[in-house]
Amino acid sequence: MKILVPVKRVVDYNVKPRVKADGTGVDLANVKMSMNPFDEIAVEEAIRLKEKGVATEVVAVSIGVAKAQETLRTALAMGADRAILIQTDDEVEPLGVAKLLAKVQEEEQAGLIILGKQAIDDDSNQTGQMLAALLNLPQGTFASKVEVEGDKVSVTREVDGGLGTVKLSTPAIVTTDLRLNEPRYASLPNIMKAKSKPLATKTPADFGVDIAPRLETVSVAEPAKRSAGVKVADVDELVAKLKSMGVAA
Repeated sequence: MKILVPVKRVVDYNVKPRVKADGTGVDLANVKMSMNPFDEIAVEEAIRLKEKGVATEVVAVSIGVAKAQETLRTALAMGADRAILIQTDDEVEPLGVAKLLAKVQEEEQAGLIILGKQAIDDDSNQTGQMLAALLNLPQGTFASKVEVEGDKVSVTREVDGGLGTVKLSTPAIVTTDLRLNEPRYASLPNIMKAKSKPLATKTPADFGVDIAPRLETVSVAEPAKRSAGVKVADVDELVAKLKSMGVAA
């Protein structure tokens, strides 16, 4: 089985994003970028399935600027076999990403597509579901456990009040949640090996996909600062304040 793993280059999760002065977006100048954490979990899961003998090849794919090659090289250093970069300087919305990934899947014919449930920059949580709809494939979202048995994939996911399990026929799409696994660190030898692994570069035009934006960003602003807390003298005063706020009866 071949596994396709889409990955996205985003602002590193340890960095506090800065909004541009004109409010048109997030300032990316001189900001550390890295692989989307949910996608990193997806890469780790694909590699573990290969190590178990379930998968024969792991292919990482990314859509973005030329520097997204660094993100793909990270995936290759973790253990992916080869990578594909669909290079564009334009911002690609989830629907455009899903359409491009659908074209890649038509070429690769992967048995399993594993991707992060959402990206931490736009938090859309749409690409996996849109991709499943475009390809008419079964999907298991927010996976906390993935098991492959023959041509079936069992996906355990957290639901209200417990866990739910869905069984999918391959090919299928799985989106990863935080508790699925703990991604490995790439060793120095593997980082060096990644430099020689194949990385193909294509463009949206090669797939005949229109990535023109359908959404318009009106403005971007930082969240409002939280107001300072208030100290109370005793429980009675606390209860009185909660009642005045409508929190307690």
